[in-house]
Amino acid sequence: MNETGRVLVVDDDVTVRDVVRRYLELAGHQVELVGDGEHALRRVAEREPDLVVLDLMLPGIDGLEVCRRLRARSAVPVVMLTALGEEEDRIAGLQLGADDYVTKPFSPRELALRVTSVLRRSRVVADRGTPALVDGGLRVDVGARSASLDGRELSLTTREFDLLVFFLTHRGTAFDRAELLARVWGWEFGDQSTVTVHVRRLREKVEVDSARPVRIATVWGVGYRYDGGA
Repeated sequence: MNETGRVLVVDDDVTVRDVVRRYLELAGHQVELVGDGEHALRRVAEREPDLVVLDLMLPGIDGLEVCRRLRARSAVPVVMLTALGEEEDRIAGLQLGADDYVTKPFSPRELALRVTSVLRRSRVVADRGTPALVDGGLRVDVGARSASLDGRELSLTTREFDLLVFFLTHRGTAFDRAELLARVWGWEFGDQSTVTVHVRRLREKVEVDSARPVRIATVWGVGYRYDGGA
């Protein structure tokens, strides 16, 4: 499976852009660089990349607004760059639909690995014989990486889709956030609030009332369990 792709890097720091470009190109990716949010949105509209590396601190239109506008029209994977200590911005970015994040100062090699990982997950294709996962009106076609609820297509990010498939294939089993981080994100360590944010976003899309979830249950003192629809 091809794990490389066209990556748009959005950062106003010329040095950061150059370092990121070199490491991504070493990993086999084609890279385009832009320095602000306005140009980023224009480039995505002209020719959508396979993934966007997006700094949150941008001149003019900031990264959070760029992410919001991208998600309004596209499911292109987004990996955020956030400064150390900016937890609120990081959580806001995840809530807007970013798939992953790397905290500055960061290892360019780690960023390249994260980009490759997100691209790989976004392109996973199951065997053609894999049956659809169904829970009442919720239907997930793993091979096509598509999901619908009561006949209406759901717009899911790469991580949201992976999380939903994991839940559907492990119904009735409770997982803590560290387990989900390891088995869905592939991280042995990381900010567990990432899981909390993605579960919240997923509930907003698959539950009738996300404040009173019936599919994705909270198991107090443990984590989450997929029980299924009513």
